[in-house]
Amino acid sequence: MARFRFHPDLNRSTALVLIAAAMGTATATTAVPRAAADDFVYLVNVTVRPGYNFAGPDAALAYGHDICSEVAAGIAYRQLIGDIDRDFNTNDEFHASYLVTQAVNELCPELIWQLRNSAAGYRPGEVK
Repeated sequence: MARFRFHPDLNRSTALVLIAAAMGTATATTAVPRAAADDFVYLVNVTVRPGYNFAGPDAALAYGHDICSEVAAGIAYRQLIGDIDRDFNTNDEFHASYLVTQAVNELCPELIWQLRNSAAGYRPGEVK
């Protein structure tokens, strides 16, 4: 079996540093975290779940992006839930909350903190 040898002009510690740097670069380029919006996941989650009855994927996406716009504009969580309840003719707050959560988590994840701040102190049943 052949034994690995470093180039004569390269000492062992320098070679190890170069190998570690190469491995770090390879890891950094292959393990890029997901930070982008995910339309597909949103569509699967809101079209498979019964009760929303969107006319099609474009309508579902448009509604989700409208939710994102309202969160970005500072609309209160209570108001968002009330609007969705009216739009879908339901009193099921979980139904409305699920849609808001899916829209923000998948279509505009950068607004999660704003949604959380808006929902702070909210108690189910406050929407009439």
